[in-house]
Amino acid sequence: MTHPTLLVIAHGSRDPRHAATVHALTERVRAERPGLRVETAFLEFNAPSVPRVLERLAAQGADEVVALPLLLTRAFHAKTDIPSVLREARARLPRLRIRQADVLGPSPLLNATLGRRLREAGARPGDLPRTGLVLASAGSTDPEAIAVIAEIARELRHTGWCAVRPAFASALLPRTEDAVRELRAEGVDRVAVAPYVIAPGRLPDRIAAGAEAAGADVLADVLGPAPELARLLLNRFDEARLPVGASLSA
Repeated sequence: MTHPTLLVIAHGSRDPRHAATVHALTERVRAERPGLRVETAFLEFNAPSVPRVLERLAAQGADEVVALPLLLTRAFHAKTDIPSVLREARARLPRLRIRQADVLGPSPLLNATLGRRLREAGARPGDLPRTGLVLASAGSTDPEAIAVIAEIARELRHTGWCAVRPAFASALLPRTEDAVRELRAEGVDRVAVAPYVIAPGRLPDRIAAGAEAAGADVLADVLGPAPELARLLLNRFDEARLPVGASLSA
């Protein structure tokens, strides 16, 4: 085999919707670039595991793999878990060249996916000047990840929303329902909630429950297998293969 394989590494979940969404996204990536071999692996809860897929690829004669974390920010899984798994695989499979691609965010393509999901949920461009947006992420204790979410919220504020507030499903406050109520208390007419998560699961369900409990007017779906997200995966794959210092816009 002469062409690199794209290995998409998802976290995994006991919720079957998570794996189904990940597989739907990787199918869209395959459709976007016919001929590229795309494999999926999970850190936990779901099969196949990352070591198992890498062992299979090596046995089939693969010589290069780009391991792409299906993560929105650089936090514990991207900085510790995945590098550790890949280091162990390199030691066991010395003939297999394994590169780790960057995480997905931040990216204009992610912001475009958020916009797509909000429009699908009923957010209309004409309503934005009187609508507040809650950017609801899973949450993290990593300062870099927190700073990224805050920066995305600032960027979205310049796209027409009258206010944008970050919220978190775990680790940090405010929760989604608190952010919705804060915007109401400030006199915002309408409130939309955009889950900044890729696939369904326990934390996205918590975001949705908070939005509904606080009476949000619009609740967008998770990012899911959107075309913009598939293009972003391919951009990260291409970037991982560029010489050091080169980059693609994403």
